[in-house]
Amino acid sequence: MWWRNAVVYQVYPRSFQDSDGDGVGDLRGIEQRLDHLAWLGVDALWMSPIYPSPLADFGYDIADYTDVDPVYGSLADFEALVASAHERGIRVLMDLVPSHTSIEHPWFRDHPDWYIWSPVDGPANNWVASFGGSAWSRDPHGRGWYLHSFYPEQPDLNWRVPEVREAMAGVVRFWLDRGVDGFRVDAIDRLVKDSQLRDDPPASAPFGLPLPEEYGSLEHLYSTNAPDIHEAIAVLRDAAGDALIVGEVYLPSAGAAPYLDNFDLVFAFELFHATPAPSGLRAAVGAALGLERGGEPGAAWVMSNHDFPRLPTRFGRENVGVAAMLLLTLPGTAFVYQGDEIGLADGPGHDPPFDRAGRDGARHPMQWDPGARGGFSDGEPWLDPVDPFDRNVSDSIRDQESLMWLYRRLIELRRGLGRGARLLDAGDGVVAYTRGDSHVVALNFTDAEQPAPAFGEVLLATADGVGEGGVLEPHSGVVARA
Repeated sequence: MWWRNAVVYQVYPRSFQDSDGDGVGDLRGIEQRLDHLAWLGVDALWMSPIYPSPLADFGYDIADYTDVDPVYGSLADFEALVASAHERGIRVLMDLVPSHTSIEHPWFRDHPDWYIWSPVDGPANNWVASFGGSAWSRDPHGRGWYLHSFYPEQPDLNWRVPEVREAMAGVVRFWLDRGVDGFRVDAIDRLVKDSQLRDDPPASAPFGLPLPEEYGSLEHLYSTNAPDIHEAIAVLRDAAGDALIVGEVYLPSAGAAPYLDNFDLVFAFELFHATPAPSGLRAAVGAALGLERGGEPGAAWVMSNHDFPRLPTRFGRENVGVAAMLLLTLPGTAFVYQGDEIGLADGPGHDPPFDRAGRDGARHPMQWDPGARGGFSDGEPWLDPVDPFDRNVSDSIRDQESLMWLYRRLIELRRGLGRGARLLDAGDGVVAYTRGDSHVVALNFTDAEQPAPAFGEVLLATADGVGEGGVLEPHSGVVARA
């Protein structure tokens, strides 16, 4: 399959490239920048939602699954983008959001039976929405109380209704007919809930991944991940055929593993949420190495996205190179968020915030050149660039010692690293593992020199001289022959 050892580049369309001067990125802008993705050597791009949306959750509240929001362009623009990407050998993944719609979707008005309703005049149970508050709201049309796992503007679909399954399978086929190569499937563990709508019990043990305080106060035994969820997911698998489907399963690896019965990959969120402490990184990698499908790696490795603080903000700027080496040398499929390759950190967001959950900081525009607007737009950007004079693509491409060149070299190197990985016991301060029979990766995320494991010829290092004399300098890493 093409995605084995592939690198997928996540584009946040509002913030990648504006082609028409309205301050918002669009499909023609993405097409204009495809040569950058080709230069990096990535295998695919994944776009966050481009569907018509009232933007209560910035595109994850979808009002029409089979069209493009005019702010991004048209279906013709989409088809032109797909064709241009394919000409460069770059595949295209859509963001599929099957668990809920916008409250403004015609389905909510015309097919209320496609949604989940309380059997009483009020909340059916104690379920909490991810962003806080009850997961139940009163219907503005006077039809009772409906369920929403996220914002009240995002009513949950009832996947036990055959027509819902048929409609969403039709959505998958619609985009496949327009040339897409796969889907990243949003919030998939929310797809099917307890049919009896029983109360969630209080949380009795740590979840294993970060949760908002109110949401984390409950064990989500009944509000997510129902035992028959895989029957519903099989509908998506069947509709997708041989296309790639990647599950956003917000569970630790052990809980995510059963989803590989239908998904090709699931995100390895333990690594995503790890700190740069070597012990935590080793534990996160070890857990996700156990994710396999048909003997092939099932982990989709990711260290930044549009929902959480960016990698330099979480790991420190001193660790961006060694973190890139970790991400891009693990076996399987790696996801890179736009701007990771230039070390883009979180920005200040907007005042007042656009996003109610406080995620504006991770969504600032891509920085292409050192101008005041970073080459993103000829108009006033919807969010200001963060630091385009310090970090941008045009300066980085001229500096072969830049982080962006390290990304390019790592992407080129990863295809020849061999199958599988095995963690090595390399001391408390080092994360080290083999790749196949012929390669060793050794990474030092600490502030001190660390003894390096035994290895042969260095193939790539975060800086010249790293690993010489059996020592790893602070915040450095090497890929070497075994």
